[in-house]
Amino acid sequence: MEKRANAFNFAGKQVSLVGKEMKAGDKAPDFTCHKFVPGTGLVPVKLGDALGGKATLFSVVPSLDTPVCSTQTQRFNQELASLAGKANCYTVSMDLPFAQNRFCGDATHKIENLSNLSDYMDRSFGQAFGVLIDEAKILSRAVFVVDKNGVITYAEYVPEAKAEPNYAKALEALKAAAQ
Repeated sequence: MEKRANAFNFAGKQVSLVGKEMKAGDKAPDFTCHKFVPGTGLVPVKLGDALGGKATLFSVVPSLDTPVCSTQTQRFNQELASLAGKANCYTVSMDLPFAQNRFCGDATHKIENLSNLSDYMDRSFGQAFGVLIDEAKILSRAVFVVDKNGVITYAEYVPEAKAEPNYAKALEALKAAAQ
C-alpha cells in the first residue's frame, strides 16, 4: 500500500498517510465502515450503501471528542440542514460506533443532519481514501464530495490536525453534485 511521507501535521510532527491521494474526477474507492443501529447492532456500510443514489459528503476527522473535530462536525451539521433529503452526509472517524452515537445524541451537539461511519474495524476507508495516519492508526482531517455516480467531485486533505476544512468550498461542491 502506498505511503505518502510528511503529508499531515499531527501533534506537531509530520506524519505519513497510507493510501493514494484522491482527486476530483477519480472514481470513489469502495470501503467497509460500520455504524451502530439501536436494536440491530453494528451494521457494515459500503460505498454504495453510503451513496444510496445521492450526492454524498464525507467529513473525515481524527476523533469526535477533540475540539476541532467537534467543531467540524457541528458546523457541517448546521450547514447541511438546507440540503436535507437531497444529499447524504457522514462523519467518518476511528471512534467506536457507540462513542459516535453518544457524541451525536448528546443534547449539547444535536447532530441531526449527518450520520457516523466508524473505520475502527478494518481501516478500509482510511486506506482507500488515503487518510490513514500510519504512525497513529487514526484518520487525518479531510472532506470528500462524491456524486451519485460514485465520482469524487471535491477532495480536500487538510494539512494540519488543528486546522479546519474549507466549509464553503465543500458545501458548494455538495450543492452542485446534489442538483
